[in-house]
Amino acid sequence: MSSKVSHEPLSSGSYPENRIRITAETVVNPTEDSAKVEKALRAVLRNCAIEKIELGKETLLLRASAQGLSCLAPLRAMLRQDSIRDAARAVLFSGADGKIIRFGLNKQVAYVDHASFIEPNEETPLGLIIVEISCDNPGSVIDWIAPRSR
Repeated sequence: MSSKVSHEPLSSGSYPENRIRITAETVVNPTEDSAKVEKALRAVLRNCAIEKIELGKETLLLRASAQGLSCLAPLRAMLRQDSIRDAARAVLFSGADGKIIRFGLNKQVAYVDHASFIEPNEETPLGLIIVEISCDNPGSVIDWIAPRSR
């Protein structure tokens, strides 16, 4: 992982919408309601397109894709609401590598409009949402999603 991430200031309106792409993926387990899992994805990403991919007889992958910083507004609001911006910053910076930010979110927690970070390769009972943000300036995107609280 790259520890050098640039920090040029930005605002939702000043960052070119076509310069940031977000994908969020999660598996719908046979015991889960796909509508509820889709709700969890939409709780994290605004204005996203969701693709349903059959992985097997009873397993489905939901892949949400969106473009633009404003699509991350729900995640930003969750971090503020839950008072976890500083912890989120650490997780987001640890998941930054080059022009990609990658992190995991607890699917059940996202469903109830809260954020709980999980390592992308960590196992959870019902799985997690893997989020990947591709952008030119990860440091500034992280500063916008999770500004320092102090």
